Amino acid sequence: MRKKAAKKRTGWLIIGSIIVLLAVGSILAYFYLNSRSEAKDAEAAGEAFTDLLVKEKYDQLGGMVTSKSLQDAGFTKAAMQEKYQTVYDGIGVKNLKVSNLKTTEDKDGRYQLSYDLDMETSLGKLRTQKYQTTISKDGDTLKVDWKPSLIFPGMVKDDKVRMTTDEAKRGDIVDRNGIPLATIGQFKEAGVVPGKLGDGDEKTKNIQTISEKLAIPVDDINKALDQKWVKADSFVPLKTILNNVMPEATGLTYAQKELRTYPLNEAAAHLIGYVGEVSAEDIEKNPALNVGDVIGKTGLERVYDKDLRGQNGGEIKIVNDATNNATTLQKVDRQDGKTIKLTLDAGIQKKAFDSLGSETGAVTMINPQNGDLLALVSTPSYDANQMTAGISSEDYAKYNNDERTPFLARYATRYAPGSTFKTITAAIGLDDGITTPDKTRSIEGLQWQKDSSWGNYFVTRVHEKNPVNMVDALVYSDNIYFAQEGLEIGKDKLEAGLKKFDFGEEFDLPFTMEPAQISNDGLNSEILLADTSYGQGELLMSPVQQAVAYSAIANKGQMPGPKLVDSAKQGDPKQAVKASSAQTVSDALKKTVSDPAGTAHGLQIAGHNVAAKTGTAELKLKQGEDGKENGFVYAYDADTPNYLMVGMIENVKGRGGSGLVIEKLKPVVEMMYQN
Repeated sequence: MRKKAAKKRTGWLIIGSIIVLLAVGSILAYFYLNSRSEAKDAEAAGEAFTDLLVKEKYDQLGGMVTSKSLQDAGFTKAAMQEKYQTVYDGIGVKNLKVSNLKTTEDKDGRYQLSYDLDMETSLGKLRTQKYQTTISKDGDTLKVDWKPSLIFPGMVKDDKVRMTTDEAKRGDIVDRNGIPLATIGQFKEAGVVPGKLGDGDEKTKNIQTISEKLAIPVDDINKALDQKWVKADSFVPLKTILNNVMPEATGLTYAQKELRTYPLNEAAAHLIGYVGEVSAEDIEKNPALNVGDVIGKTGLERVYDKDLRGQNGGEIKIVNDATNNATTLQKVDRQDGKTIKLTLDAGIQKKAFDSLGSETGAVTMINPQNGDLLALVSTPSYDANQMTAGISSEDYAKYNNDERTPFLARYATRYAPGSTFKTITAAIGLDDGITTPDKTRSIEGLQWQKDSSWGNYFVTRVHEKNPVNMVDALVYSDNIYFAQEGLEIGKDKLEAGLKKFDFGEEFDLPFTMEPAQISNDGLNSEILLADTSYGQGELLMSPVQQAVAYSAIANKGQMPGPKLVDSAKQGDPKQAVKASSAQTVSDALKKTVSDPAGTAHGLQIAGHNVAAKTGTAELKLKQGEDGKENGFVYAYDADTPNYLMVGMIENVKGRGGSGLVIEKLKPVVEMMYQN
């Protein structure tokens, strides 16, 4: 009986022990799981706080921090949020990234939060900042214990963050001789001092007077005066003065201002472009930009903006006015922009622009021996200085609505080249042995067609001559002769020859230009082949492309790679045609000038061998229509080909045709012979 009782007691003891162990285990499991849940909550609190930082949602940070920590730091939620906004916005903080985010429990059961923060300021990338704090209960919720050092390590309540900027000087754009084409100039800026305007009716009258004298709407002046920062003694800028005319009026005064300026202005506006303050769209495209930055908006100012702009320097400090303590957060040395030197000649550029005057046209000048572009002119143009100083919407609309499209860079716009192109057809024919200087064609009358299969289509010429050889055809610009030569050369050989002149190829130049075109879909008819051979059909070439192609005629058949920026890598020259073929054509072009009946005789300059070819390209949809005409001329020195000019004027019909182009641009050619 005793044994049974003992055995029974032992069983109960075992059962009791198991129950106790299960109870203890449950309790331990409860605390363990609760601890795990709390650890996850602490981790989530740290992530939520830093996530708002990364998203720059500073106005929501107050909900992520404990009330006690704010109270201990002497801040309200609103004041803490405003502090972040003021400090970070003030130094241009962006692109924040959190790394090494850790939440750990210390031996006292407190949660420790640490993380690294990378960011960019207006001065560039800031070194990694390391942060530490704790996470505590705020009511029933775990939140971050906040302190000023979570803005920047080491900060205390009364610290401020200040930034000084050392602005980089924008680099100049200069011509081949170092003459500035874009530089920094000193201007006067008109503005008003509010306290000197008077009150009531007197103020209204004075603003009206200033409005009239500066040609600024009264509403614009009042908006400037209503800005938050304006005080009675403030200088409120209104307009940059570009013409040195400074009217006087009560309350009106002037200050000195540095501004990008363009000495050639309209004469080089399409090429050089202009600068302006960044827009929101600019910043979206390039996050490295900041509000207030000045960048290139068009032309070479835009293409080489990064090199020209340089890098601003400056310093960001944590300062305490009470203790005079200061800690440097970031210091960057200023790097001024580079100077961009062009192959352009400012004197030739200005002369060509002035010579075109009010005409709608273009001038391209190149050195055919080395490919240096010496002038790139387009008219009509626009005031680049006005664009940079700030153009009114009314003045911009005048440019934008002008049917002559003053913003269009015509030197890079494709046109049918007209009869100037005959020199290329002649060179290709000579290369293939089809054309020879002595070979003649019997051509009667001013109209011709191959046969009746051409229907009502005829090729026409201006001068009646029979028989006609290649030299005659170039001197008198005979369309019929070159139409017949083109048909004999044939589609395949003509297209193959034109490929050697870079048709269909893009040039490595810092402006937009579509490749030269032979045809829309191939020379698929005899009529198109004939028209193409004398520079019409569906041929399209910009003045720049013409200048490069015609360089082969002046330079022993060799076509140089065009170059605009002095330091740019230049493409290798190409042998477009044989030297002998080029020389034969060049000899004929000398006669187009020296022969009194030659179409370019107007370019004759005593004591010099000028070679030239003129051309008109008729723009019409079908034969029989009265289309507009563009006039062309290209000229170079036949003895020392250090220049080749291609000039074009639109709508010359009834105004002298290509003769008008010679009349306008002869002064440019003459300039090339002046010491």
